Amino acid sequence: MENALNLFRAAAVTPRVHIGNVSKNCEEIMNAYGELAYKTDLIVTPELSLTGYTCADLFNNRNLLDNTLKGLGKLAAQTKQYGESGAALVVGLPFEKDGELFNCAAVIQNGRLAAVVPKTYLPNYGEFYEKRWFCARELDAVELELGCGQEKLQTVFGNNILIDIGTDRKVCIGIEVCEDAWTPVSPGRILALNGAEIIVNLSASNEVIGKAQYRRNLIGAASAGCICGYIYVSAGRYESTSDLVFGGHNLMYENGKLIGESKPFEDNVIIRDFNLTKIRHDRIANKTFSECKSNYMQRTYRKVTCDKPLMPKEDILAKVSITPFVPSKNRRERSLEIFQMQVAGLQRRIETTRSKCVVIGVSGGLDSTLALLVSAQAVKNLGLPSTTVTGITMPGFGTTDRTKGNSIGLMKYLGCDIREISIVDSVRQHFKDIGQDESVHDITYENCQARERTQILMDVANKEGGFVVGTGDLSELALGWCTYNGDHMSMYAVNTSIPKTLVRTLVDEIGHHMAENGFTGMEKVIEDIIDTPVSPELLPPNADGTIAQKTEDTVGSYILHDFFMYYTLRYGMTPAEILCLCKEAVRQSGVYQFSDEEIKKWQKVFYTRFFRQQFKRNCMPDGVKVGSVSVSPRGDLRLPAEVEPEEFLD
Repeated sequence: MENALNLFRAAAVTPRVHIGNVSKNCEEIMNAYGELAYKTDLIVTPELSLTGYTCADLFNNRNLLDNTLKGLGKLAAQTKQYGESGAALVVGLPFEKDGELFNCAAVIQNGRLAAVVPKTYLPNYGEFYEKRWFCARELDAVELELGCGQEKLQTVFGNNILIDIGTDRKVCIGIEVCEDAWTPVSPGRILALNGAEIIVNLSASNEVIGKAQYRRNLIGAASAGCICGYIYVSAGRYESTSDLVFGGHNLMYENGKLIGESKPFEDNVIIRDFNLTKIRHDRIANKTFSECKSNYMQRTYRKVTCDKPLMPKEDILAKVSITPFVPSKNRRERSLEIFQMQVAGLQRRIETTRSKCVVIGVSGGLDSTLALLVSAQAVKNLGLPSTTVTGITMPGFGTTDRTKGNSIGLMKYLGCDIREISIVDSVRQHFKDIGQDESVHDITYENCQARERTQILMDVANKEGGFVVGTGDLSELALGWCTYNGDHMSMYAVNTSIPKTLVRTLVDEIGHHMAENGFTGMEKVIEDIIDTPVSPELLPPNADGTIAQKTEDTVGSYILHDFFMYYTLRYGMTPAEILCLCKEAVRQSGVYQFSDEEIKKWQKVFYTRFFRQQFKRNCMPDGVKVGSVSVSPRGDLRLPAEVEPEEFLD
């Protein structure tokens, strides 16, 4: 795979701990390091991993403290054997300075002790009693020389430290220790505001009922609020069980999304990739993030470096869905949530305009089906008769019996006011008026039909005292695959932030949900609509009456276009990054088969159409936003219509 992805690979490791036996703990840590040193950029172990968290009063013992320093020197010496390409290693240890003992995290790489970061807040309640052994406060960074057995190590000590890992590509790391994350204003949050992109937390969090979920909520919220990657590594089951049990519950989050977890008492290693482009994009886009900096940047932070080149990524240790808009879990629940938002938007517009009806063109395709389901539910919620929805099927030169039958069948099940108005004669008259040869199936031939249908809808809405509900979806708007002032236009468009891949899922889930709740029998029509090829049906059908004009034969797969759109608009990724991700998503899917050449071909089509069709989006109708991607010029996407796509294509 081309090395275009801006990824940072980290491992959360909970080694077997030998309480009070530093030499054995160093062996366990180095065994894990040896396995992962060239496979990751960063390896993180739990709180006090050099000694064990449950040493209790042994922390006051001189032998343990001396052995800890020797162990630190031994780890540094052993990492030197792996050279500059070896991963950075973070370990936990008790650290003595000026007659005080601190609970610390140490960063080691290529024989160097880059930093020692003390814990800022100590728990001293419930089962925790850390103030018996340790001191904690804000400590400004100072340079130290440590005698670590045979080794003399220079380092920087303090909790106002940021660590840069990388050479050409870099990532900024901030470190906090366990209880720090539980505080109202955690050190990790302040580190993030001062530039840390990945927060590392070395923890020893015992297990009690419900605590695992509490931990997920806590760390997930920190990652979301700080717009950062978060690596949480906890002590495991080999700690003392005199009064507590530890499960090694390790977590990794990226911008609030869980990307890796070792569940309590199960795995002890997780390795994941953090996408630095996603983190940086969202920080740039979220202006309140930068505005918060002024409140928490009074303290100066010391930057130290680990000159370890970040790994070129030939694989991706993360799930990359080829359909990023489609819910991977709880699909029915998520679909109903989206549907409710669409219904609420339309319902409010009906109330505001005091309309007597809503008028919708029903083609028997996916988009109009979803819009019709939304309309039917909206009038039902308002206590209006189902005939408030006026559904019009408008057969033309390309309409097939299959789609016409499905459109009428669906309207019958929903109890709509059903009308059939053929556009054939009126379009032929229009061809005559403008001098269009009906045998020439060009863009004029197609668009005349689309505009005639829109005219009928608008005029019926005027006549009946209603308004037109648009059916066009987000994918069509992104590609400009709509007729300007034809299907492009309506009074309110319920699908404008629903991409084509999600439309299919919503029709499936919502259609069957409604069939199970009062519209028995409708599922057969829904299933046939889902199986029907996507088509505007503007060209004559095949000789056997089947659809001849298939949209994806011309414009490309909506699976690919929705993927390109998601990563272009949601994260502002470069074409090269998106190409790499798309190849990986296709590989992971195991279902969709697109060659590298096909992906590149349709990616070029996407950029060309996306930028050159902005003029259509600049005057798109109102419609509710339901997801993180929208092309509304009034909200999420404000672009000039003259953007040149050449550099994206190059």
